[in-house]
Amino acid sequence: MSFYSQDLVEEIRSRSDIVDVISGYIKLQRKGSNYVGVCPFHNDRNPSMSVNQPRQIYRCFSCGAGGDVFKFVMEYENLSFPEAVKVLADRAGIALPQQEYSGEAKRQSDLKAQIMEMNRLAARYYYYTLRQPEGQQGLDYLLGRQLSKETLQKFGLGYADKYSDSLYRYLKGKGYTDQQLKESGLVQVDEKRGMYDKFWNRVIFPIMDIQNRVIGFGGRVMGDGKPKYLNSPETKVFDKSRNLYGLNLARMSRKPNIILCEGYMDVIAMHQAGFHQAVASLGTAFTARQSLVLKRYTNEVLLTYDSDEAGVRAALRALPILKDAGIAAKIINMEPYKDPDEFIKALGAEAFQERMDKAEGSFFFELRMMEREYDFSDPERKTAFFRALSERLLQFEAGVERQTYLEAAAKKYDLAENQLAHMVDQTGRKLGGGPRAPVHAQTGQQKRKKTEDAGLRSQRLLITWMSSDAKTFRSICKYIEPEEFTDPLCRKVAELLQDQWKSGRLNPASLFQYFTEEEEQQKVSAMLYDTIPKLSGKEEEEKALQETILRVKSASIAWQTEHMDPNNVETLQKIVQKRREIEKLHISLD
Repeated sequence: MSFYSQDLVEEIRSRSDIVDVISGYIKLQRKGSNYVGVCPFHNDRNPSMSVNQPRQIYRCFSCGAGGDVFKFVMEYENLSFPEAVKVLADRAGIALPQQEYSGEAKRQSDLKAQIMEMNRLAARYYYYTLRQPEGQQGLDYLLGRQLSKETLQKFGLGYADKYSDSLYRYLKGKGYTDQQLKESGLVQVDEKRGMYDKFWNRVIFPIMDIQNRVIGFGGRVMGDGKPKYLNSPETKVFDKSRNLYGLNLARMSRKPNIILCEGYMDVIAMHQAGFHQAVASLGTAFTARQSLVLKRYTNEVLLTYDSDEAGVRAALRALPILKDAGIAAKIINMEPYKDPDEFIKALGAEAFQERMDKAEGSFFFELRMMEREYDFSDPERKTAFFRALSERLLQFEAGVERQTYLEAAAKKYDLAENQLAHMVDQTGRKLGGGPRAPVHAQTGQQKRKKTEDAGLRSQRLLITWMSSDAKTFRSICKYIEPEEFTDPLCRKVAELLQDQWKSGRLNPASLFQYFTEEEEQQKVSAMLYDTIPKLSGKEEEEKALQETILRVKSASIAWQTEHMDPNNVETLQKIVQKRREIEKLHISLD
């Protein structure tokens, strides 16, 4: 991993305006003095993320995500800090210093970088093997699936031969240790066999991130071995829930939608047929985190899951996940064929495009699947279906959206709109409401906790004040020292702000790099992003600031009193002196 000087990091920050950078990922709109947009880090449709341009920080008031421009790029692109520095440096046209690594330094470098390099070497090895005599079986299989040599090259397809230690011996020859190889997920170990390859006798599908780096592999067995498909395990660089196969290519397609498939071969066949927006989940059920990844690139997803029972169930599981992410979903009907690969081979790309154009909306697909469970010739079962339909309609927001679907459903099933609306209303009454939770009197412990929370709020508010601008910080630091903050996080932030002040520049956005835990970063972003209460003038501001500083200093004295040695006279005298000082304290902003 490359590490860069603080001066260089700050130069990159100064040339990477946070509003400009984030606008390249999500749509931002000006609202007052800030910019707002839909947060990409949790399921949401409403603009809950706010970006503060003067302070160069962002914060989501729903999920708590927040930080500086580096943190946003790290989270959005799933990058390490040095990788985010490189992305922003390239964007700003800043050349980063090149560093040469010796063989030993390379082995001692960051584990993530090591795994990336091992994956790159493995991908080249598999690619080479496919084109050798020992890879003929794999090549015959792929060509038999009507894939062109250009497609094989585009997706970097390869082959793991029949020997279970070929890749292991190859990477050992490159200087990697058994422990490093085990961490990579490319090699496994057991007592009987020792170290052996994860993949052997399989066609290999390299899995790439959006920066076209190999992060993992999928393998399809040759013959009748089990399992038919095998995927890399989770590693430092491979998280199945945050990546999609083919997204590195699909995101560049400039199509208005993304096609979500079940498997690698479907994606490859779709791309070869000209549907370059196809992706697939990675051997697991579609996840909420994958839906958020897709939301960055599209507002509409077309599902091409297999038309068998398992494919239908998978589609029904994916639909609410996509809806929660704010993505419109449609289903492509591929019957009588099982999957898009079979369909395109049989009928061609033009026929598939026609099916895409006629894709069924998720609501009516779900209704069509529901119908299979009810016998419409039985009046009781038919009525039960309409009750289930009513419950389904209640999932839409009351108003225009629900009314639109209600009208369409009534037309489809030849019902009067008012009749269906009445049924929906009755169902809503049955499902709604519930007893209120009893209100209990506060205990002494709860009251104490409430007091402690008020003290913590005062400390956090004071940090907000201190980080607002240089003039305010200069005024506050005359009256309070960092060690007077009893909350460890507030104390550390105060110390860092003081260090910045002494070095000649207050730069709150740069504080995030000193906190590695997600919870800490969220709390820091909340303090730095919080708003100072609106006050009528200087006198009111001084009064409010004085009250806040007094609460913080009083809490500090109370903590010292509680934790002091009662036999230490000197400490007791200092505490008494501090009490006298705060009684005479008067805050001035001059």
